Amino acid sequence: MTEDSQRNFRSVYYEKVGFRGVEEKKSLEILLKDDRLDIEKLCTFSQRFPLPSMYRALVWKVLLGILPPHHESHAQVMLYRKEQYCDVLHALKVVRCVTEATPQVEVYLRMYQLESGKLPRSPSFPLPKAFEQYLNLEDSRLLSHLKTCSALSKLPYDLWFKRCFAGCLPESSLQRVWDKVVSGSCKILVFVAVEILLTFKIKVMALNSAEKITKFLENIPQDSSDAIVSKAIDLWHKHCGTPVHSA
Repeated sequence: MTEDSQRNFRSVYYEKVGFRGVEEKKSLEILLKDDRLDIEKLCTFSQRFPLPSMYRALVWKVLLGILPPHHESHAQVMLYRKEQYCDVLHALKVVRCVTEATPQVEVYLRMYQLESGKLPRSPSFPLPKAFEQYLNLEDSRLLSHLKTCSALSKLPYDLWFKRCFAGCLPESSLQRVWDKVVSGSCKILVFVAVEILLTFKIKVMALNSAEKITKFLENIPQDSSDAIVSKAIDLWHKHCGTPVHSA
């Protein structure tokens, strides 16, 4: 049995006997010791497992291209990135895309859009169509209720898909969602939205106006967030498959 297959076998074994995270952390540490970080393997790991909090910032920066794969370049590149941040922020203020009063989450979005050449005048997000598709598969009656109340077009899509649930979920739950987004699977956002509707189905079905439904969904109870994210990840795996960890 090769070293990789042994490690994968141990990972599955630990998960089955209830010690999730032990072998996963070791596997990630092995990946992070490489002189040149393997982006593909880090992506696969982030898709397959939650990232340990102590390594999350580093992995996110590497996956997002903020830091290069080579360790020895990290310190110098971070200095360049700080200068780049100041320049881009100044540019956005000059063209009046942001002001001192602009929420920080929107500032970050505009900075990314400017850097990637995708700064729109009126941004649109295609994810609501996928949201409707998967909600119909999971609970068509709930989807029909939203349509009957004319609520489907008024759901908090900006909060869900533009802000990626920042301001909706607490930080501990949000990090697990963003692990998947940062590693390339924005579709996880759709399943979090679907699971929010499924979790609060009884409450939503009892509301009979789009305004009431939207107001409730913008301020969901925080004590259910961890369970919502866990179930959303299960839904994501159910419909999109489970990436194979190749570390």
